[in-house]
Amino acid sequence: MKRTLKKALSLLLSLIMLMSLSAPAFAKETQWISQSLSDVPVIRISGDGEKLVDENGNKVFHYKDFASILKSDDEEEGDDDGSLIESIINLLMPFLIDGLLNDNWEPYYKNLQKEISELFENSLLDKDGNPQYGTGLRQERIEKMNQTRHNDQAWRTDNGIKYYVQDRYWFYYDWRLDPIETAGEFKSFVDDITASTGCDEVGVIASCLGTNVVTAYLAVYPEHAAEHIRGVAFDGSVVSGAEMLSEAISGKFNVDAAAINRTLLDCGAIGMFDIDGFINTTLEMLDRTGALDAVIGKTKDWIYYKLVEGVTSALALSTFYTWPNYWACVSPQDYDTAMKYVFGPTGSEKRTEYAGLIAKLDNYNTVVRQRIPEILTSTVKNGVNFGVISKYGFQTLPICKTNYLVSDQFASVGRSSFGATTGTIYNDLSDDYIASRTQAGFGKYISPDGQIDASTCLFPDQTWFIKGSSHSNWSDWELRLLYDIASSKEQLTVDNSCWPSQFVVYSYTNPDEDSDGEIETMTADNCDTENWEAEEKTDNPKDKYGKIFVAVTSLLKWLMELISKIFKLG
Repeated sequence: MKRTLKKALSLLLSLIMLMSLSAPAFAKETQWISQSLSDVPVIRISGDGEKLVDENGNKVFHYKDFASILKSDDEEEGDDDGSLIESIINLLMPFLIDGLLNDNWEPYYKNLQKEISELFENSLLDKDGNPQYGTGLRQERIEKMNQTRHNDQAWRTDNGIKYYVQDRYWFYYDWRLDPIETAGEFKSFVDDITASTGCDEVGVIASCLGTNVVTAYLAVYPEHAAEHIRGVAFDGSVVSGAEMLSEAISGKFNVDAAAINRTLLDCGAIGMFDIDGFINTTLEMLDRTGALDAVIGKTKDWIYYKLVEGVTSALALSTFYTWPNYWACVSPQDYDTAMKYVFGPTGSEKRTEYAGLIAKLDNYNTVVRQRIPEILTSTVKNGVNFGVISKYGFQTLPICKTNYLVSDQFASVGRSSFGATTGTIYNDLSDDYIASRTQAGFGKYISPDGQIDASTCLFPDQTWFIKGSSHSNWSDWELRLLYDIASSKEQLTVDNSCWPSQFVVYSYTNPDEDSDGEIETMTADNCDTENWEAEEKTDNPKDKYGKIFVAVTSLLKWLMELISKIFKLG
């Protein structure tokens, strides 16, 4: 298939999943030393930012390269097929028509999966969940890890105090693979670091997909962790599920223009890209006048329920869901439904075809996913220090049904904090709830913005919250606390950490600037950090008069913006 068509298909048909993964996973290197002046090495394991290559050393396609495939190279290939849309129509329309006229959808699904798979082919795992074409880590990463794990003397002395250099002990891994398999490699890395440094213990900092690997390690090797791990710090945890990845493959779709608007405003605020204000106003107008619902509603009634399972399966298996570590981000509540959407019901052809992969997914589900609170509680009881940073103040991916949850863009606070009770982007915790919890002696765990009750977390005194820092932003302030949690000889709590409070507000600065932002104790006066205003009475008016008022107001606002834009262009 010509490259132009591949580009178009990937752009139009896998955009939903790509949007959920569009931010950098690795934190920048830092120069400062944390308060703890760690006397043990601290191992860091991050998400999926590490570049993977094939057996010839060529870079394997990564979703962060998605923008590059939109670059036109038609002239180089002599492609004269016309527009991208025309190419898509020519390829898929016969299959679509067959489905509509004869209720025969299977050829459409198979063709869709085949064509998209051609672009992602080298990054897909095989049907047993194993690498293909010799893909994996770059040789230079392997060599760097070998040097660190076998020949390391990375300590310094300050006023007679010996401490270990930060950001040296990175555990690099193929982030697609089964977290349980990777956990075995992580255990070996810990053994090598303790041997080469002469330290009996190490600290561990895990973020994003790295939290899946570390939790699997704690589940499979609890005695080893009790003997060799001093402390574990999680930031941006997805081990309890990330709505971005979990809901996308379990049928929980909801096209919401207001949520799209909030996401665009978030992306603009953190410097990902600039959005013309007229686009926001137009989306708002289409949503609040009912125009968008009219189109989507008819489409949904007509074809949506015919397409959703087959298209979900085709997109999943041709893009990211041959990767067990992405499956590890599916919540316990969504797992069974997601398996049905992607592989079909028990006994289906795909269940047989992907039996090896499914065996790994089910094993992780049994060994880790269904036991997360037990695993972490047992780890702490075994003497390992533990702490969590949960971030929020951002809109979750708009297509998620739960886009109203308080989140860090990828995962809700309830999941990333292991159990905090939260309000929504529309409504804070109720006054009655706050009064009841305060009377019961838990008032100190209520955030000043009224959105979070930390007392219901798995570890209420070992869970910190930072508002205004997105999932993909790893500030020096977060790293400082993470290093302290991982390396401190005593269990850190919200009362004795380097942060001024359990709840802090982060002031974002442009990443191109030298400053890394600031944090301050959250108060009722500084907690309004959202980049948008979410009002349920305008997003979801309850009566017809409210709907008319909202529609007319948004239409007038759009007309004023349009006139202003026309005059500016003139």
